[in-house]
Amino acid sequence: MEEVQCTKEIEESDLDSAVFEDTPVEEYPIENITAFFGVTEVHTHLPQYSEDCDNLINIQDARMCKTKPDRGKGYTSGASCITSILMNDIEARVNLDTGAFCTCVGKDNLQAILPGWKSHLLPIEGVKFSSDSNNMYPLGILDTNIVFPHPAGSLRMKTEIVVMENCTSKHIILGNDYLNIYGIDINNHKDRYFGIGENKRQKFAFSNMPKQISVISSVKDTSKEELVADHFIYLLYTYKNVFASDNEPLGAIKGHEVYITLNIDRPYPPGLRRPAYPASPRAREALEKHIQELSNLVY
Repeated sequence: MEEVQCTKEIEESDLDSAVFEDTPVEEYPIENITAFFGVTEVHTHLPQYSEDCDNLINIQDARMCKTKPDRGKGYTSGASCITSILMNDIEARVNLDTGAFCTCVGKDNLQAILPGWKSHLLPIEGVKFSSDSNNMYPLGILDTNIVFPHPAGSLRMKTEIVVMENCTSKHIILGNDYLNIYGIDINNHKDRYFGIGENKRQKFAFSNMPKQISVISSVKDTSKEELVADHFIYLLYTYKNVFASDNEPLGAIKGHEVYITLNIDRPYPPGLRRPAYPASPRAREALEKHIQELSNLVY
């Protein structure tokens, strides 16, 4: 692009009435002329740069996408970035950690997934790792594949995971190295999910892990009922395979069959003593479904 500069100094107050000494002719179309007045270019459509915060203009309040928490309870709105993956055909947990420089895993956590991991390590030398609290001691690099399951089509990633001697995390930490390489974006706008690569329609869900409540004597607002309810939800999630579902109704688990005997002889149970009344279509459909489930258990 041709560039023509002003040949004389122009005061900033006279910019509106500035005239070029050499008026552009036809060989210099107007759209190809750039006049430099010593003003830095402004890119309003680009993300912010890491510059000094001395000159701040046009400060606006950020809009919340979720319900505003009560004062002093902002920490309760936090959510984890943990999801399930397959590694060595074994289900494992991975934490999408945008604050981690590289992908790593503790040796104790890796032992449960890949018992023979020591024979698969690549050497690593002359590299120092550290966290916010202490130094990390690498044992080697594990070259492996991890699979993100999805009903519409799972994705396999080729990764190199640094195995740490003193990493105490219970999950595999997927750091910024592969978050950047594979273009993994975390969305917190409405429904929390993350996407991988250019396919923005394929959404991967985070694991809804129940929050573990630590009892602190100085917290007075926490009631006993709230602690019991949270603990009950945690038990339901931990032992979810014990309870009935649509695919595995109660009594269908092998080795734990349930036999139910209905009493229709006198004296009748209180539920059978009530006078009959016409059921609604919805109640009738639900009753027929329940009778069919009981029949399947018997036969």
